[in-house]
Amino acid sequence: MHTADFHQNFDHFFDVLQQPRKNANRTEHITLQAQIGEGTIRRFVPRCDMEVVISEYSFHRNVIMNLKPEEPMIELSYCFQGARELSLSGKRHEHLPGSCTLQFMNKPEARFEFSGNQSFHMLGIGIPVATFHHFMEDACGSKSIDFDHILGGQSFRMFQETIDPSASVILQQFMQSAQTNGTKNIELECRVLELLSLAFRSFLYERSSKSTKLSTSDMQKIRLAHDVILDRMAEPPTLLELSRLIGLNDYKLKIGFKEMYGTTVYGYLRNKRLEKAFLLLQKGNISVNDTSCAVGYSNPSYFAEAFREKFGINPGEFVKRAYVSMQL
Repeated sequence: MHTADFHQNFDHFFDVLQQPRKNANRTEHITLQAQIGEGTIRRFVPRCDMEVVISEYSFHRNVIMNLKPEEPMIELSYCFQGARELSLSGKRHEHLPGSCTLQFMNKPEARFEFSGNQSFHMLGIGIPVATFHHFMEDACGSKSIDFDHILGGQSFRMFQETIDPSASVILQQFMQSAQTNGTKNIELECRVLELLSLAFRSFLYERSSKSTKLSTSDMQKIRLAHDVILDRMAEPPTLLELSRLIGLNDYKLKIGFKEMYGTTVYGYLRNKRLEKAFLLLQKGNISVNDTSCAVGYSNPSYFAEAFREKFGINPGEFVKRAYVSMQL
């Protein structure tokens, strides 16, 4: 597999940004040149066919960058702060705060636009096509999703949605690991693989299943049910109420939801409640009992048991560790 070449895409970005590099295709921290702006770019290469870039910077003035990736690649990016406009092969796209974007690129003409005096905080993960195809194979070696098929003869295709709570938890863990001295590549790689797996499942598996018996209308209604239970997490409707609300009978809702999301309606809700609780507790400004109520658990003991089962730690102990981490 030609894995080393795709790193040239990132090298080219740094070169156009006029950022000198000490190493080629290696983990390093880069400080933005004072005449351009302020901030840092942290580059991680957990393994030879994987690159992660954490960007935290602002420019003194508007910046426009024109470049062309030298190798086909797949990039998963998360925008935490600062809107960024991107023009690829003549089509304009916008990366907004709170968005997750999966991009398939086959050497498109790219134009990046950054506004001056605006803080940008982003994380990008890149892998080469050969690695993507390896990830798409099942245990028997067959492959149902192909890079060229996804592009459909184009040089660029993008999928975008808001950052999922599951991804938010993993992103927080990755950021903590990335800031800790002595963190091993295997730890970073595991987090990256989790993020890629979530994104591929959301953007590719759930949207491209050819064996589904659900109609387009039914899938839209089930997606609405998904949004409703997340919006009303603390006081969710019953299954019958939910089915009436979306206009789909409860049997089809149960079967269809499990087909699209891989679990039951309330199994999914349980996971999302705990993931939201993880994020609330990690911020350190809310008690365990208040967090329990905020995510829909009226019994703090039951909440603590569920939290420990999912994350391997009691919520009270987790809060203590999060507080210590913030003081370092």
